[in-house]
Amino acid sequence: MKKFDIVVSMQRQDHPEGYYDGDRYGVRPIFPNHPDFHWSEDNFGPLWIPKKGATIQLTTANLPLYQRAISVYEGHSVKVEGDRILIDGQAATSYTFEQDYYWMMGDNRHNSLDSRYWGFVPEDHVVGKASFVWLSHKESLFNL
Repeated sequence: MKKFDIVVSMQRQDHPEGYYDGDRYGVRPIFPNHPDFHWSEDNFGPLWIPKKGATIQLTTANLPLYQRAISVYEGHSVKVEGDRILIDGQAATSYTFEQDYYWMMGDNRHNSLDSRYWGFVPEDHVVGKASFVWLSHKESLFNL
């Protein structure tokens, strides 16, 4: 690209772990916005996405990833007392999800406010449907 006359300058954007970017939206904390997760928009995960009926072992280490889904989207109170996790006042070492979740990614990698910033999206928050495939190299996708 540097060889093209119309290119004035180029700068690689590969953000290290824990990188927070300040841009026109202000500082964008990376999900789950917890000091134990040093992820960036370029260096993210690994991450398991919850699905309806799936059970996960809960620990204080992985709770920041799933606490919002359990409390905000599934309506349970979540508290931590020392090393114990309480869901609706009862000690819990596991949790079974009540709905499917999605990980939504934008197509403009460094200028998309997507799941890397706000986390899981519950199925009941997804609006719309795909009506066509813009481009695919897999023939089977053209036969929706």
